[in-house]
Amino acid sequence: MYHQTFDGADAAQIIADDGQQPRVHTSDALCCGTFGELLQGQLPVGSLHRDPHFLVTMPIAVFARAQFMPIAGTRSVTVYPSHKVKAKRLAENLVIALGASGGILLLQSELPEGKGLASSSADLVAAARSIACCFKRRIRTSLIEKLMAEIEPSDGVMYPGVVAYQQRACSLLSFLGQMPPLAIVGIDEGGTVETIDYDQRRGEISANQRTQYHDLLERARTAIPQGDTTTIGRIATASALLHQERTPKEHLNSMLKASEATGALGVIVAHSGTMIGILLDRMAADFPRKLRSVLAHVSPFDNSPKIYLTMTGCR
Repeated sequence: MYHQTFDGADAAQIIADDGQQPRVHTSDALCCGTFGELLQGQLPVGSLHRDPHFLVTMPIAVFARAQFMPIAGTRSVTVYPSHKVKAKRLAENLVIALGASGGILLLQSELPEGKGLASSSADLVAAARSIACCFKRRIRTSLIEKLMAEIEPSDGVMYPGVVAYQQRACSLLSFLGQMPPLAIVGIDEGGTVETIDYDQRRGEISANQRTQYHDLLERARTAIPQGDTTTIGRIATASALLHQERTPKEHLNSMLKASEATGALGVIVAHSGTMIGILLDRMAADFPRKLRSVLAHVSPFDNSPKIYLTMTGCR
């Protein structure tokens, strides 16, 4: 698989090596998802030049894959599965921006839709990477973000590692480093959440809560580079609790009790999704015992929990 990252070169200024239309070659590409968010909220008024809504990613080793096959003489893109209309829109806008031909876009994802694991964002980024690879183009990340912002809020998964990200504006706040090796025992509370619908109805929050989110983000800036798993767990738990009054998770209290009973790091939620999980340090000497204990504690309210592993560098 081709793991292309976007760089600082402007697509409009990049030409093929021979000065003509680039040659076409295999274009398999992928993008990881994120287990909800380590942290999501709003920062104090005036702290950012743009929208105060932000999130911090939790990259996991679960992927969306894309393959683009160009068809000369067309600017339209046919996407399979056909319901992936967001990816179709991005792909068509990207080939127009590149002055390239349209074609067929094949998508395959391990990320369930509408659960808060960044399935849509991963589809869009994988599609863009596949098209860039197909035509041997280097593309500004800002161009991809611009095209994604026209479609829906983004999860920031186009960047490697953990980032603080303005999901509405599709703009990077800062790179925070690599997430240490964690495991997440995740359960699905059922149903789906549409990102755009959720974003439009979630409303504003109090000044006190904005200050709390600011403090949590500052703690994350230190904890993640240091690999401080205890603090990372506390940040995730605090964000889940702050968010509970706006979009309550039915099993949050039960998962908190299970986390405390097993000595886990804390809980993490998909703030705009249906997933909730318990965090564990994979490098701890007692990890196998704790994992078995967590699975036993969550089995009464979910008999098929899934285990997700964090990534150290999502590309």
